[in-house]
Amino acid sequence: MLQLFLSEPIWNDNGDENSAKIRVSLLSQLESTIWLFMASGGRSEARLWLCNTIGRISSLTRHNQCELLLDLLRSKPLKKGFASQLVEMIFENSPHKAGSIISKRSYTLKKFFEGNPTRISKWFSKAGGGLGHEPGGKALSQFSFVNRDTCWEELEWKGKHGQSPAVVATKPHYFLDLDVQATVENFLENVPEFWSSNEFSESLKDGEILFVDRKYFVEYFVDLMYKEDSKDVWKVTSEFLKEECFSSLCKRLLITLDESDLCDFLKMLFKYLNPRMEQKDLMDSSYLFEVILSKCADFRSFDEILLLNAVFNHGRQLLRLLRDEEGHEEQARIKDIVSKICTIPSDDSSLGPIIKDCFKMKNIQACKLLGLQSWVIYYSLSEQCRTRDSWESLFLCNAISFRTSDRYSFLDNQGAYEEGGSDLDRKASKTVKHKKKHSSRRKRKKRDFDHNDSYDNEVLDLQSNVGSWFLSIDEYSASWNIMMWTSVERSLGNFHIFNNPNIACLSSVTLAILDAQRENN
Repeated sequence: MLQLFLSEPIWNDNGDENSAKIRVSLLSQLESTIWLFMASGGRSEARLWLCNTIGRISSLTRHNQCELLLDLLRSKPLKKGFASQLVEMIFENSPHKAGSIISKRSYTLKKFFEGNPTRISKWFSKAGGGLGHEPGGKALSQFSFVNRDTCWEELEWKGKHGQSPAVVATKPHYFLDLDVQATVENFLENVPEFWSSNEFSESLKDGEILFVDRKYFVEYFVDLMYKEDSKDVWKVTSEFLKEECFSSLCKRLLITLDESDLCDFLKMLFKYLNPRMEQKDLMDSSYLFEVILSKCADFRSFDEILLLNAVFNHGRQLLRLLRDEEGHEEQARIKDIVSKICTIPSDDSSLGPIIKDCFKMKNIQACKLLGLQSWVIYYSLSEQCRTRDSWESLFLCNAISFRTSDRYSFLDNQGAYEEGGSDLDRKASKTVKHKKKHSSRRKRKKRDFDHNDSYDNEVLDLQSNVGSWFLSIDEYSASWNIMMWTSVERSLGNFHIFNNPNIACLSSVTLAILDAQRENN
């Protein structure tokens, strides 16, 4: 039966060295087999997991996140794809910031409209033709009235004769008879002062002009950033990077980097990470990964970081990836390796020598070993513990006392727990509807591993085998049930699933190893 390592390992020299060597050898084989899957199709998803994990780092201040991303923007070679995505975010979330920059350079938009009827129509014309209330149209009409002595003759009318300023002033709807296309072309050729006028500049400030041709303005801003090194563009960029949520920035921007650039970004990130080495919240796997990442500057390849993140932070997604791929032979091999690891004698004498060796290893090697062992536990729990009897057997084999409970918890659609078995049919019905709603997306093989999806099939399968218990933690006040395991993602928290602050678990062992190595260095 699966060993959870809930007690302190045996540290004396009489530990089972042979079992320890077998465990390490099997974990190395597991690593190699997992990488076969990664190489065959899961690598891009593993990169996405890493970007999302980085986004959950909580120790960075707003100033630090701005400084870090600006360093990346300015690094060589230039990250134009990264910069383009950042500019897109500024356009979407703070268009007025970009609009204020364009309004100061309104004269440059003369080239933007030259020879482009589509852009002229979108900015100056009413949908049905004529000069309407669009920002460009208002600017053109206001400028024409103010400067009527010099530019009124440039207005082109659709009727047989033109309109005088006095008539249009009393009947502004006459502007609907203006031939906007011909008029703007006249202004492009004969009225250069319009393009630098206050009227035209003011029409640009809210940033609505950006959406006339988004691609053009993204390239325009990237050029201002890199070719002209424009101070106001860098200022707006800095302000935005300080205001925006770090998680949103990472999810949107980091995925644009190739692996070498992402690797460079991680090395830049190291100098900003200095989380306190303590058991802050061992159920928070992102905090644990932050600690690990801050101490693993010795990683030899990007692959090591991808694997570490997968086993520590994305155990469920990794398991799903392995199940979804076509490599049945590799799947069988992983199952066999995990089975062999779980059949190593069920005492702690084989873990002690491994942990002792970890104190001598490089940080990343020690973390990788413990991370793989954590995923073995997750895999085994997912495979073996699917019924009331299997959970109770797990408790007994790991010396966990328990009392059965007649209360059950189910997830509602928002992910909140509700007590009581009377909601079973209603929850099942909602689950089926939710499943149908998203079936088309599943058929397209479009996976979104970032959301806390409910894995409906597993929930439906388990509803007939629901078990709920009070565990021997804090005088049987801690409750546990099968549905909680199905619905809550675990990684290194697998060793801490019973939330006992007094037991030794591999997550705290990992912290101890990193802390000891830091002191030794």
